[in-house]
Amino acid sequence: MVLMMEEKKKIYEMDLYKPIQKHFVKEGYEVYGEVNDCDIAMVKEEEVVVIELKLTLNVHLLIQATKRQRLTDQVYIAIPRPTYSLRSKRWTDLCHLIRRLELGLIVVTLTGKRDKAEVVFSPTPFDRSKSIRQGKRKRDALLKEMNGRSTDTNIGGSNRTKIMTAYKENCIQIAAYLHEFGPLSPKRLVELGTGAKTSSILTKNYYNWFDRIKRGTYCLSEKGKKELGEYGELAGYYLEKVNKEEGDKGK
Repeated sequence: MVLMMEEKKKIYEMDLYKPIQKHFVKEGYEVYGEVNDCDIAMVKEEEVVVIELKLTLNVHLLIQATKRQRLTDQVYIAIPRPTYSLRSKRWTDLCHLIRRLELGLIVVTLTGKRDKAEVVFSPTPFDRSKSIRQGKRKRDALLKEMNGRSTDTNIGGSNRTKIMTAYKENCIQIAAYLHEFGPLSPKRLVELGTGAKTSSILTKNYYNWFDRIKRGTYCLSEKGKKELGEYGELAGYYLEKVNKEEGDKGK
């Protein structure tokens, strides 16, 4: 495989070999190229290490590397140092995937003069329990968002359409009640079931749907009336719900 560098210089997978060989020889390994389909294989006492080389980090490389784990748990993938920042989210996510597969990662800087191989991290068992603990805050946020939704109006995989969030649902609920019952106080809206965030939603007025007509009393703005029509099904759901609850109280 060949890769064109910014200065139009072609580089090949075999260009990665010498810097890697030099690095691991210094670490006391016997290093060999192209051994039984492995790009690089090396040994140090009883430890066997395999390295797969590619010019780009892709699925094929990951598949190759995970197959090599049948031979040893010390498997690395090696690529040229990316042109984008190693502090970027893209790089962080790629590193997480590689760690998740229990592979090691090597980046090779190819300058033509002082080529250098750097071990970003070594293969280690992936601690799933630790990963789940670290993700607790995001998991809680996910559950909170799901619990805050009343209907499933989003289509999975959508990325160019407006997403219905629990916050927006709450705004639609408040707007629907103001449209149905007229001006109301935050306290009365909460009594109707709009939830603890009602005052904050009315005060922040993120969508400019609400007007304060006097202290502690809000109505639906002209913009709110117009845009509420875009969410007729969801507004109808909330109105049916509140009218049923209010009717049950009157019995």
